[in-house]
Amino acid sequence: MISEKPILLEVKNLKKYFPIRRGLFKRVVGQVRAVDGVSFFIREGETLGLVGESGCGKTTTGRVVLRGIEPTEGQIMFRRDSDMVDLARIPLKKMKPFRREMQIIFQDPFSSLNPRMTVMEIVAEPLVIHGVVHGDALKARVRELLECVGMKVQHMNRYPYAFSGGQRQRIGIARALSLNPKLIICDEPVSALDVSVQAQVLNLLHDLQKSLGLTYLFISHDLSVVEHISDRVAVMYLGSIVESAPSEELYSNPRHPYTEALLSAVPSSDPDQQIKRIILTGDVPSPSNPPSGCKFHPRCRYVRDMCKDEVPPLRDVSRDHWVACIRADELELSGISNPSQRS
Repeated sequence: MISEKPILLEVKNLKKYFPIRRGLFKRVVGQVRAVDGVSFFIREGETLGLVGESGCGKTTTGRVVLRGIEPTEGQIMFRRDSDMVDLARIPLKKMKPFRREMQIIFQDPFSSLNPRMTVMEIVAEPLVIHGVVHGDALKARVRELLECVGMKVQHMNRYPYAFSGGQRQRIGIARALSLNPKLIICDEPVSALDVSVQAQVLNLLHDLQKSLGLTYLFISHDLSVVEHISDRVAVMYLGSIVESAPSEELYSNPRHPYTEALLSAVPSSDPDQQIKRIILTGDVPSPSNPPSGCKFHPRCRYVRDMCKDEVPPLRDVSRDHWVACIRADELELSGISNPSQRS
């Protein structure tokens, strides 16, 4: 059932272009369109999975939403109290109150923790910066956070080198939770971990969401992981979202040729199942020189002449199911569905 909870975050036509500079005077000769007109929303208490190939702009999108990278254009509407505030219009000096409500879990648990700081100092740092608690109350809060993520109080005075990858990621999660945020950007939080540890961290994130009422933007290239944790999924290609739908709907009824190809590449847990792979031809175009019309048309097996000229809008084909394909209503895709249902 689709949630009717209010929207916490709504991104409208978000763009981030990086200039290409050449020559002695470093003149701008082009733009890398890392994020090119992205629009999506996340309701309170739900998880939106953001998936796509490496280099499609997923991580850049997450960091622009947090204003870690400045947007070139677009709106970042965030609900604070009962009002929607456009974070893209707020000066950086006035972003501090909003940063308490929006946090990030980084991809690499080894480089995201300062090796010169103890676990106590790492988890307490956001609390100190924002002046939330001090003294004994600060230590009590850190102990509470560590126990919340499955770490022991004895770990407080140790340094990051003493922990495994999974334990370091738990410390990173504790740090992200320290200010009681509403929204957490999970930037491929399990991709650097062993498979068994991935399951533990995913279950931890799911339990924390239920107990604390968290909202996640979960960025990943692993569709199996996204299926496990997401309520809805948005698929990115070359800086743009090409399809967005509830998780079950997207995995059972993909309406965009790129989504269909991605799902066909998900490995099955049953070695006896025969999976019909869809091999995309050609290479991913450069974001500094994207194709005209539909960006996916050079690799699409359903391409027609009109796809080369017309830019497909992201339009709804059913409730909460949005597709950027001119022929979405015409296509009957091959029915690649949930891996457990393949034959």
